[in-house]
Amino acid sequence: MLNLYPDIEPYARHRLVVDEPHELYLEESGNPDGIPVLVVHGGPGGGCEDYHRRFFDAERFRIILMDQRGAGRSTPLAELEGNSTDKLVKDMETIRQFLGIDRWLLFGGSWGSTLSLVYAETYPERVLGLVLRGIFLCRPRDIQWFYQEGASRVFPDYWQDFLAPIPEAERGDMVTAYYRRLTSANELEQIQAAKAWSIWEGRCATLHPNPKVVEHFGHPHVAIALARIECHYFMNNAFLEPDQIVRDAGRLADIPGVIVHGRYDMVCPLDNALALHRAWPEAELHIIRDAGHSASEPAIVDALLRGVEEVVAKSLPGAG
Repeated sequence: MLNLYPDIEPYARHRLVVDEPHELYLEESGNPDGIPVLVVHGGPGGGCEDYHRRFFDAERFRIILMDQRGAGRSTPLAELEGNSTDKLVKDMETIRQFLGIDRWLLFGGSWGSTLSLVYAETYPERVLGLVLRGIFLCRPRDIQWFYQEGASRVFPDYWQDFLAPIPEAERGDMVTAYYRRLTSANELEQIQAAKAWSIWEGRCATLHPNPKVVEHFGHPHVAIALARIECHYFMNNAFLEPDQIVRDAGRLADIPGVIVHGRYDMVCPLDNALALHRAWPEAELHIIRDAGHSASEPAIVDALLRGVEEVVAKSLPGAG
C-alpha cells in the first residue's frame, strides 16, 4: 500500500485580492517547473491542510494549495458575502492566470470534487486531468441524507449531539435551524452551533473512529468557517442548477479522470460516484472497500496516489 510523500514546505506564498472583502491565501511547493496541480479542498469552508502537499512527488509536481473564500488562511474568516460557487470557479481561473499556468491537474475531494467538476465543465480546455475523491453532487437528496435523515440512522448516538443545539420544534429542517444560529449576532451561539455542526461531520468521516480528525473538525477556527460556509451553500442549493454536474458531464469526455470513493462513505454516499460515472464513463471508478469519506484513510491515500499516476500517464504520456 502506498503512503504519502515526505513533508515539504512551500517555496512561495501569495495573498491574492479578489472581490471585496475577500483575500485568498495561495501557496506553491515542489518543483516550480513541474506538472501543475491544484488541490481543491472540501467543505465548502474546510481550508487546505499541510498534508495535502504530500499526495504528490515534489520533484515532479508544482503543487498549488489555495484556501477558498472565507476558509483557512483566506480572509475575512467565515465571510459569506460574495461567497458562491461561480465566484470560486472565477477565483480558480484568476489563480491559474496569476501563476502563468496553461493547463493543470485538479485534485479535489468531497466539496472539492464538486468545485473541480464545475470548473472543469466551465473550462475543459484548461484541465489536464481530474483526480476526485468522495464525490459530492450537492443534490437536495445528498444534503438531506447527511443533515436531516439518512446518516442519522447510521450514527444515532452522534446525531443526538448534532440535534442538541436545536429546539425540537425546529428539527424538521435542520439546515435552516442551524443557519439561524450560525448567522446570529450572538457569537457564543454561533461558535456552539459551529462546533456541533463540524464535529458531526468529523465523527462520520472515517470508517474507523479517528480522534485526530474529530479534533481538527472541532477546532474553533476550522469549525466556524466550515459550518457557516457549508450551511450558507446548502441553504442555496450550492448555487447550482438541478443536477447541473451530471447534466453537463459531457463536457468532461476528453479529460482523463479517476474517481475514488469509499464504499462506506456516510458523508457522501456511493450513489454520488455512480451517478457521475454513468454520466462520465471515460473516467476510472475505484470503489474502496475498506474506507469511508476522509482523504486521510490509508486505503483512500493509496488509491489517490495511484490515481494521480493514472491520470498523468493518460494526460501527459512520457511525463512519469
